[in-house]
Amino acid sequence: MHPIFYRYFNMDKQKLISLAIVLSSVTTAFAGGLLTNTNQNITFNRNFARDGAIGIDGVYSNPAGVAFLGKGLHMSFNIQNVYQTRTIVSGLNVPTPTYLGYTDEVWQQTPYYQPFKMHGGNEQGLKEFKGKATAPILPSFQIAKNYDRWGIQVGFALVGGGGKCTYNGGLGSFERQISMIPALLATQGMGSSTPGYSVNSYINGQQYVFGVQVGGTYKITDYLAAYAGFRFNYVFNKYEGSITNISANINGDNLNLYDYFTEQANKAQQAALLYQAQAQATTDPTLQAQLAGAAAQYEQAAEKMEAIKPQFADRYLECSQKGWSICPIIGFDFKYGKWNVGTRLEFTTHFNIQNDTKRDDTGLFQDGVNTPGDMPGIWAIGAQYEILPNWRVMGSYHYYFDKNAKMADDKQKALKSNSQEFLAGTEWDITPDITVSCGGQRTKYGLGDGTYLNDMSFVTNSYSFGFGAKFRIMEKVRLNIAYFFTDYEHFNKEYNQTLSAGGQSMEVHCTDDFTRTNKVLGVGVDIDL
Repeated sequence: MHPIFYRYFNMDKQKLISLAIVLSSVTTAFAGGLLTNTNQNITFNRNFARDGAIGIDGVYSNPAGVAFLGKGLHMSFNIQNVYQTRTIVSGLNVPTPTYLGYTDEVWQQTPYYQPFKMHGGNEQGLKEFKGKATAPILPSFQIAKNYDRWGIQVGFALVGGGGKCTYNGGLGSFERQISMIPALLATQGMGSSTPGYSVNSYINGQQYVFGVQVGGTYKITDYLAAYAGFRFNYVFNKYEGSITNISANINGDNLNLYDYFTEQANKAQQAALLYQAQAQATTDPTLQAQLAGAAAQYEQAAEKMEAIKPQFADRYLECSQKGWSICPIIGFDFKYGKWNVGTRLEFTTHFNIQNDTKRDDTGLFQDGVNTPGDMPGIWAIGAQYEILPNWRVMGSYHYYFDKNAKMADDKQKALKSNSQEFLAGTEWDITPDITVSCGGQRTKYGLGDGTYLNDMSFVTNSYSFGFGAKFRIMEKVRLNIAYFFTDYEHFNKEYNQTLSAGGQSMEVHCTDDFTRTNKVLGVGVDIDL
């Protein structure tokens, strides 16, 4: 081999080693969180402030108040249709890597400064990632049997989760890493005059927490009732995802990088074999040494490229999670004249959720590992006042013990404070057979600086508005119909992420804008016997 080829080969070898170091930091994260569902009855959907009201829906919202329904059997069966979207607008700015010798002005004119522009980002370097979550049929029921002073209750609902969310375009949290590849290729001499990258990514998550609540009431006096019970909770989560066909533009062609490095490794191996054969065929000691050295160099290059290509391999995830827990619940209700006041306390539900992993190319969901995923305790209090015999107003307050609910990696510690909800509503009996109602809810989370949030599991402060009606369709049968929607605020999160590039430290600036939508339509039947 001519000496000039040694120089070019040694340069490429160092480029490949540097690229391997960079790509070894590329990981993919799949995560998820549980949500507390308070919409367990259609009556709630048309008037959220039900914690101080008396009705069969109180099996969840005011269980002690159910004692004042009167003797007999009371039942409620409900079906809801839920549609949500979750939208994250992500950005990535890469400061000038000083060790490459660029000035800020020159670097910011390159596509590498805001790499999302190379794959669907807008002129500001921002890219939208949207997930759609649906629960076509969300069932629940509440049943109570009252005697003179004693009563028993049972209820079933999806108390957390309740649907599946699909991101057909993946998420910014791992595309950020992939978007750096064109710049890394360019700095190693494998770039393009038309740089770009592409990737096919898909994530689908399903989260369900089934709750069966059992309890009993006792009228301590004609004005005061108490409740004690528990909820058995069973959690089932399932995550499926893939990252395939990671590609980049090299010398004008968009190439699958796994195939590209496989091909380059094969070529290097073939060249190594050729030089080995030539070395064995010659009797010139000097030439033989040169040829053997060239063979060793190509052999080393093939090994390096074989080591690099797994970083670009297609990756898949298929994992389900299961767990169960019991949550104690107590409550009281005071009814006097035109006033009714109810309160309940749900203790924190402690979950250990176990992975059942079929495939995990991410290394993050090891089979059989248990992860904490508690649901926070709730203290709720509400009141109702009867302005007229056919007109009632209500107000409620919810306090969630989020910081006491342990999560994976102690994520709850990133919260600034616990969540609070403020609720108000009104009901009007137009006739003895028709009741209309409406209500609103303000939800405030203690998100702090947003460290708690990530693009697979996030919430933002919101306002919810609901309305609906109840119709008596038979002597002891009433039909409930309601619709509510939630208006979510935006939460803007900014943070820096440090990557290792060619032995150098590279700090990039990231932004995420989080928001959601939520629409629920429901119908239910209440029966008194």
